[in-house]
Amino acid sequence: MIQGSKRAQEGMTLIELLVALLILTVGVLGAAAIQLNALKYTDSSLMSSQASFIAYDMMDRIRANSGADYTVTPPTAGNLSIARDQDLYDFTTNIVNFGGPTATGTITLNLRVYTITITWDDSRAANATGTLRSFVLTSRATVDPVSGP
Repeated sequence: MIQGSKRAQEGMTLIELLVALLILTVGVLGAAAIQLNALKYTDSSLMSSQASFIAYDMMDRIRANSGADYTVTPPTAGNLSIARDQDLYDFTTNIVNFGGPTATGTITLNLRVYTITITWDDSRAANATGTLRSFVLTSRATVDPVSGP
């Protein structure tokens, strides 16, 4: 504005407009980055929940059929006439369906305590290839026998 001019400035200058646009752009990009991170972590949490459901389902099946040995190698096909084989086949199928072909599941038994471990690739949430996550469930499948007096 020229010195001594009686006319007041009206409106915004181009520089003010560009600064406001820059601030708005940085804010929108920050919000988008936060949203993307939230989606990644939500997916990772979903995978953990699914692994938990699969492990608890398998533990319920072990308890229901407590006389069977669930530490054997899972069959490659289901067998409805043998509950243990069908349970193990369902277990491995559920793991592959939720975690992809690289996901694995193991069942071990030590002193009447079963340990179910499910491992899957969680590279998407960790932003690094080959990042594995595991869910481990340890539980006693049967009640200890009562000893007499």
